[in-house]
Amino acid sequence: MSDTGQAEQVGGLSVAVTSTDGIRVLAPAGEIDHHTGDQLRRALDVTGTARPRIVIDMSQVTFMDSSGINILIAAYSTVTEAGGWLRMAACTDSVQRVLQLVGIDDIIECHPTLPAALTP
Repeated sequence: MSDTGQAEQVGGLSVAVTSTDGIRVLAPAGEIDHHTGDQLRRALDVTGTARPRIVIDMSQVTFMDSSGINILIAAYSTVTEAGGWLRMAACTDSVQRVLQLVGIDDIIECHPTLPAALTP
């Protein structure tokens, strides 16, 4: 079961938020950088959520700089402290290279497809 959410466009980034079987699915599209990162940060906010489960579908992210890396690290820390998990799916080649260079792919589970990331 899934329900659709809203996509908000800020600068060169939009983030669609949906839910599938109790898992929050974020689908950012565009560039994640200093100017657009706050929108992703807000979508990753788990304040008041017990054991949050989040998948970020990265298939439409065309660019991500260190701001995006910092947002992912902070979100991972917050989500795991709340007893939940954070996963990424379908990273584009350019984003995957950035994740590998800084070692984020060793910390946050990265799955080749969205269905794989949604599997318990």
